[in-house]
Parts: sequence; structure tokens; C-alpha cells
Amino acid sequence: MPGRTTNRWIVVAGGILVQLCLGAIYAWSAFTGKLTAPEGPFRLTRSESQVIFSVGLMTFATVMALVAGRWQARVGPRVVAMTGGIVMGLGYTLAGLWSDFPGLLVGVGLLGGAGIGLAYVCPIAVLVKWFPDRKGFISGLAVAGFGFGALVWVKLTTGFRFGPVDLFPGWTGLFGTPPAGLGWSLERTFMLYGALFAALVGLGSLALAEPPRGWAPRGWVPPPPARAASTGGIEYTVRAMMRTSQYWRMFSTFFFSATAGLMVIGIIGLFGMEALTGAGASPEHASVMTGTAMGLFYALCNGLGRVSWGWLSERTGRRQAIVAMCVLQGAMMIAFPRVAGTEAGLYFAAAVVGFNFGGNYALFPAATADFFGDRSLGTNYPWVFMAGGLAGIAGPLLGGHMGDRQAWDLAFVPSGLACLAGAALVVTLRPPGMRGAVGTDGRCMTDRSESGG
Repeated sequence: MPGRTTNRWIVVAGGILVQLCLGAIYAWSAFTGKLTAPEGPFRLTRSESQVIFSVGLMTFATVMALVAGRWQARVGPRVVAMTGGIVMGLGYTLAGLWSDFPGLLVGVGLLGGAGIGLAYVCPIAVLVKWFPDRKGFISGLAVAGFGFGALVWVKLTTGFRFGPVDLFPGWTGLFGTPPAGLGWSLERTFMLYGALFAALVGLGSLALAEPPRGWAPRGWVPPPPARAASTGGIEYTVRAMMRTSQYWRMFSTFFFSATAGLMVIGIIGLFGMEALTGAGASPEHASVMTGTAMGLFYALCNGLGRVSWGWLSERTGRRQAIVAMCVLQGAMMIAFPRVAGTEAGLYFAAAVVGFNFGGNYALFPAATADFFGDRSLGTNYPWVFMAGGLAGIAGPLLGGHMGDRQAWDLAFVPSGLACLAGAALVVTLRPPGMRGAVGTDGRCMTDRSESGG
């Protein structure tokens, strides 16, 4: 139902708070070291640690597509987002109480992923309606919290030290040794995170109110269809959208690009430790460097990339921005094993991959709204986002498998080449429905669609 909110920036603040918590899934590398330590209590293989991450990502995408999109369209975003926070919180609490492979798989992978899938689309769908004048920018801002969230949740475990800068001198995080740190176990940390996720997502969801139907920003005049990269007001149903070539080209490109980014998220701690200790760094120093690479350079640039690529796409066009992002990502992935063997190289590579990876989550929802309708974004985008769920299986499992085989090149290079292939797929991408469109009054296209490029 339309809410009473009159200041649309309050909705932005609530959406960002929700996304900050959901982004904890990208902080998985903070736990993989302890989970895979040969001398530790868990002793998971690298592949097992990535299976948990992959199941979480796939559950996230599946629940968003099959449940969240339609549910939030019926009952509104507030209820769905709040439910997602509760489910995510319960999952992490269960992982803390049952911290072996099956428990982590159910708690973090299934329940945690389901909670994220319920809540994730709600801020995006709401904010595109509040900001029809800034779809690219607001899509990026809406999900920037997801990228920045990884920074917060990673650094809470290790302390907020970034190279020579220590924001809280002497405090070494939840995992630190007392008195400098709390010395919390992995299990207690999962339970703390579970309580925080449920409370903070619930708080943020209170601001997720939809604007009244027909609302528009003061002074904003929608661009004519001939100048807009859009369907000219036609709202596509999921069925009609999936009958277009544009959907499948976007889906494939999203899959290729997200596979690269998610692979790096899953294995950067393992790859970084191996590469840096092999170059002569002590395990302690290598641990700090890999934590900084993930917690600062990847996560921070992930969030910045979401805002920056969204803003850039409003000036260059959505298609041109997607092509540039995929080409840059492909080149960096191919170079990654050779660049990231030093501290500076690891930081640089993590920053570039994170920046481009974040761009996916600004560009593709905005392109979905452009191509298939603003008001249908909540139901349509989850089916585009399914590409990210499949990438969540392909990327981490590829990285974990090749890491176990000590064959990192066979993970990074194919991922880079796939990104370049994705760029080629969207070079000639054009919105559907510009020829033979039904009309511009918001009617849904249930059986008719253009499938031309």
C-alpha cells in the first residue's frame, strides 16, 4: 500500500540500512580461514567452504524470484523485508548453535540466503518508484549498502585497521585475543550477527513505503519514448519479458560478470594467503593484508562501484556502461593471478574487481526497469537476478575446486574471457517494444513482445 512518507530520502536511508545487513553474505571470506584451518575444530575443505557460500547465493536468488517479487507486489515491501530480516537472523543464530558443515549449510546457506532473498528486492523496487528521474543512480545507491555491508561485517571480526591506519587503536575485533579483542569464537560471532541482522533489517524496513500511484517528483517531466531508453510506458509481465532476446542477453551477461566477482569474493582470502606467503610474507602479515584487500579495497570499491556505474550510465547510456564494465572486468580477471602476488597488486586487483562487480547490481536493475517497465521491476528483476544466483554456484565452486588443485589460472582466465563474451552480447542491445508497441498507458504486455536486438 502507498505510504505516508513525504521525504523520499527517508526511504533511501531505510533501504540502505536493510542492504548493509544483507551484504553480510559477501563477508564470508572472514570466516573461511577459521573454517578451513587444518588445526582448527571445523577442518572444512576449501570446496566445502565455497559450497556453503554458493548455496547461500543460489537460495538468495531463487527465493527472490519465486517468492519475494510476487509477495511484495501483494502486501508491500515492508512486511517482506521485515520477514527477511527475521529469517536471516534465525539462520545465523542456528549456524552459531550448530557449527559443523550441515549446520552452516542450513543456517547460513539455506536460511540466511532465504532471508536475503526476501528482503533484497524490496528497497530497489520501492526506490525506483520514488526516483523515476534518477533510476541508474538510485539503483546504485539502493544496493550500495550491500557492498559496504561486507566491509562492516568483515572488519568487525578483525578490527578496523586499514594498512597503517587504525580507526580503533588497540582493538583487534571480535576474533582478537583479549584484552585487545573480545576473543569471541566463530559460534558466538554468528549468534551476535544473527541478532543484529534481525533487529537492523526490521528497523530499516519501517521506512519502506511506496509512493501513491501516479506520484512524480516535483518539476519532473518524463522524457518522450523516442528519446528514452525505455519501453515507452509499457509494463512487461515476467512471461512477456522472458520471450525477448533482450532478457536472455542481459541474463547471460549478468551471469558471466557476476561469476567473476563472486569467485573472487569466495577465494580472495585463500588465494591471497597462498600468494603472499609464497612471496615471503609471514602468515600474520599475509592475514592482515588479505583482510584489508577484502574488507577495504574489494568491499569499499564494491559499494562505490554501485553508485558510480549507476551515475555514469545516466550519462553514457546503460548499454555503453555495461559493455565498459565487462571489458574492464575481463581484463582484470585475466591479469589477476600475475598482478595480485604482492601487497600493492592484491589491493589494486581487489579494488578493480570489486568496483566492476558492484556495477552489476546498479546497471542491471536499472536496465530491467528501462526495458520492461518501472512498476514491474519488483516482479521482473528477480528473474534477471537469477543469473547472479547461478553465478553464485559457478564462481565460488570453480574457485574452490581450482584452489584445491593449485591451478588458480584455470579459475581466473576463463572467468575473464566470459566477461569479454558478455560485453560482446550487449554491444548491440536495444530496448524491446519500440516497434509495434501496444501503448504507453502502463498496460501489461502479457502475450506480445518484441524480440529484436
